[in-house]
Amino acid sequence: MDAEYQRYDGTSVKAVTDDLAEVYARVYDTPPYTGDPFFSVASFRQRLEAAFDSDGFETVTACRNGEIVGYVHGATLPADKPWWISLGDRRPKQLQTLADAGQVFWLRGLMVLPEYQNQGLGRKIHDTVITGRAESATTLTCIIDNQPAHDAYVRWGYSVMGEIKHAPESPTYDAMYLPGS
Repeated sequence: MDAEYQRYDGTSVKAVTDDLAEVYARVYDTPPYTGDPFFSVASFRQRLEAAFDSDGFETVTACRNGEIVGYVHGATLPADKPWWISLGDRRPKQLQTLADAGQVFWLRGLMVLPEYQNQGLGRKIHDTVITGRAESATTLTCIIDNQPAHDAYVRWGYSVMGEIKHAPESPTYDAMYLPGS
């Protein structure tokens, strides 16, 4: 799919935060997310804006006709992140070593508007952000019940380390990693 890709750091992304929230609102306007406070736009904005100051924060957007139709955001994984630590020995040793050295990218979210899904755009956005990163491995968390996303990540080479929760009110996620990204 033809799209224009743009990179934003933690400062420049503030100019498109409303647009990112609008994409989020459209992507998550479906059961079982509708009505769940964890998936509200306000909750998402709070989590997103809190990440702006994270080490290595970056967003990559995909635009068509001047509209953001998909994006990914992430940052360098803090080695003391609670969900990461909760995995304990389920984390591959080499990945633990890389995380301790600040060499793991945490892909915090990837979204594509429903009308642009299943056209390769998510993979292109993913690959664009990964290609531009200094880290040597990538990790993410995927809602266990989100089978289309889970299946895509497995096709793209991710392996599951184990289940985690980001917060007591969050759903259960599979923590996944992509070695050598």
